[in-house]
Amino acid sequence: MEVEPGIYEHFKGQRYEVFGMARHSETEEVFVSYRKLYDDYSHWVRPVEMFLGDVERDGYSGPRFRRVQEKISDAGHPPRATPAAPRR
Repeated sequence: MEVEPGIYEHFKGQRYEVFGMARHSETEEVFVSYRKLYDDYSHWVRPVEMFLGDVERDGYSGPRFRRVQEKISDAGHPPRATPAAPRR
């Protein structure tokens, strides 16, 4: 399972910037490292299986996160958008 860096949208609508994947030094569990693109822009990690997993909540059934852009551009122009996955 691989999670590419980029901008992801949570099923509730918030956006996050994924930096990449990291491994726990003791357990070797693999995590996704990301930050919120709203509020306090805090940094978070989530187990890769949970990040890539599906959710069923409040009438929604689908991926927890979906990639919507490659990355935030450092060159001052907008990054190329990735086509959105259809919502179920």
